[in-house]
Amino acid sequence: MRPWIGPTLLLAFTVLTSPAAAADVTVRTYLSDDPLLRIGPYTANGGKTLNLTVGIGSSAFRRPADPPNMMWTLGDRGPNIPCSDMKEITGVELTCREVKNGRVYPMPSYTPSIYRVMLHEDGTFRVTDVITLKDRDGRPLNGMPNPLRTATTETPLDGAGKPLQQDMSGIDAEGLIVLSDGSFWIGDENAPSLAHFGADGRMTMRHVPIGTESDFAGASYDTIGSLPPIIAKRQSNRGIEAIAVSPDESFLYFIMQSPLANPDTAAFQKARNTRLFKLARDTMRVVGEYVYTLDGPQSFRRDPSSKQTDARISEMMAVGVDRLIIDERTELTTKLYEVELAGATNIAGSRWDDASTRPSLEQSDLGAAGIVPLKKVLRLDTADHPEVVGKTEGMALLGDGALALINDDDFGISGGRTQIAVVRGTEIKRR
Repeated sequence: MRPWIGPTLLLAFTVLTSPAAAADVTVRTYLSDDPLLRIGPYTANGGKTLNLTVGIGSSAFRRPADPPNMMWTLGDRGPNIPCSDMKEITGVELTCREVKNGRVYPMPSYTPSIYRVMLHEDGTFRVTDVITLKDRDGRPLNGMPNPLRTATTETPLDGAGKPLQQDMSGIDAEGLIVLSDGSFWIGDENAPSLAHFGADGRMTMRHVPIGTESDFAGASYDTIGSLPPIIAKRQSNRGIEAIAVSPDESFLYFIMQSPLANPDTAAFQKARNTRLFKLARDTMRVVGEYVYTLDGPQSFRRDPSSKQTDARISEMMAVGVDRLIIDERTELTTKLYEVELAGATNIAGSRWDDASTRPSLEQSDLGAAGIVPLKKVLRLDTADHPEVVGKTEGMALLGDGALALINDDDFGISGGRTQIAVVRGTEIKRR
């Protein structure tokens, strides 16, 4: 954010490299000076001035019927800085020792939004529509952490280090789906949850882990406990990062950004087994659960690491029924893997969903446990393409079959800029 793996487990999650790894892959990058992407300066009290921008790259989606050069993208909870990073980023040091999971929000009223983005022949992109996320009464949501009791969460702070109120109207929007009827599904990294929004951006329903419904009592949107209880054990800020939908829209898929803190944070820090779920849309119940095994952190060539937690999942896209492209990344390196659910062990409803199971799934040798994980086929490694900047969190297939990748620029806090990279020549395609 690695224990040694025995020979049996190594065989269980051997990564296959497709012929596309040697293909003639080309990359063209698109930038924008769109005024809609500017927030403006924020000056820390007695510190540096940050030139904040609108981060629109937390996820991306394009329906086959959409214009060939457009896609929908998503902004997350707004500018935020871990308390421990304040001195490096702003020049102002905050005393955070007595604050659990403290995070500074320079603009706490920021509203997460959906963006319609058009690519132009001159190498630029423009935002042509912004849909703000709202509750059922039309009031804008914000990016504040929810006041959770059944799961760990963060403490929001202002620029001076004073606590801000947690908010039931907060959402950490990370994964995006656009349905044929114009409505949206969004995955929440913090709560964790799946939220359904109308075409106008109003939340119609928030699906949460069974047993956590009381955390959302009094919210100005409907809440239902339908997701597996085990996912409430996600490590803080490592929840539902990526979602996808089958071509016929019958099934939703979601994957946890990282292995669960199951039974505790120590297990999370060493684990490589994360969980991918398949839900039937008509019932919103899980019909499949599969193990996706993260790569070792040393294998990310731009920024190899000794910390297993540096590897994480940031996006997912369906290219067929039960066929998915998964974005596995570190800060600077992104690998895109294709997986197929067929052939992997479906552990839904098994003892691995029981929080009392020891060792937990996150602590287990899959071979010894008799679990076949998802087979991973490498389709793209951005270590081979320096034009693609780090922190890739959105991907979509354009009308001509090219792959569009967009980064999360963290709202310009560290000087980053949103870039869309259009990649041609990969084996990533609808099947």
